[in-house]
Amino acid sequence: MEEKNRKAGLQFYFCRMKKWMIVLVVLVVICSCGEDENKITPPVNPVSSSLIDELTAEVRQHPDSPNVRMKLINTLDSLKMYREAIAQTDSLIRKDSLNNNYWLIKAQLQEDDRDTSGAINSYISSLNIYPASDVQLNLANLFAETKNQRALIICDNVRKMGLGREVDADCNFIAGVYFARTGDNKKALQLFDLAINDNYTLMEAYMEKGFIYYESKNYQDALKVFDKAVTVSNTYADAYYWRAKCYEAMGNKPEAIINYKRSLGLDKQLKEAAEAIKRLE
Repeated sequence: MEEKNRKAGLQFYFCRMKKWMIVLVVLVVICSCGEDENKITPPVNPVSSSLIDELTAEVRQHPDSPNVRMKLINTLDSLKMYREAIAQTDSLIRKDSLNNNYWLIKAQLQEDDRDTSGAINSYISSLNIYPASDVQLNLANLFAETKNQRALIICDNVRKMGLGREVDADCNFIAGVYFARTGDNKKALQLFDLAINDNYTLMEAYMEKGFIYYESKNYQDALKVFDKAVTVSNTYADAYYWRAKCYEAMGNKPEAIINYKRSLGLDKQLKEAAEAIKRLE
């Protein structure tokens, strides 16, 4: 359960450009798209089902309009109907396989659908067309999570572009994730500190640093890191959640409950926090 929370946080961070990229595609695409043959299974929610039906009908009426199809893809994405959204994206790719943004959207949808290998292939397809630095970092992040040393090569290449401290922070963070996943915690901690020095608001760096201490049962140092994260951003639910876990591990149930409640108040989707509150109370 904890590993799921950690990877979810990373995925959220490296898909922060997702909505912007979808809007960009709608604005710049000029290709035409044929009739899609994929059927969409409507969601259970009647309101969502009606919206999907309307958008699907609009796509049938305007099969050559990428803008219309992108509206459908965006809606399917928001409803977490990732495979249906991927099928619609494939329809765009069949008509214009050299559009790097289509491959990027497909990769991000595959990430959401937890298809890591598929996402890696789609990111590579996008980069083969246009080597955007943010897409390179998305790919590097997946390589880092899968313990692939190519993550370090990509980070070095992007760092050499001299794109500024925030990008350098991203590079150091991803490299830190690679070393953390491969068991070199000392090197990982050094890189997370470098990332924080370049971008003190990079919350994921604090979290990953805290995870290392927590997993080595060094709860006091882990708590210090999560305390710092809360100081930097007092609305970051995950920091309160992991503060609570540290307090619980140290036997301080009252403080653990307080922090679990704070995390749940900031993020109602943190079911683990609700379960912990029930367990401790």
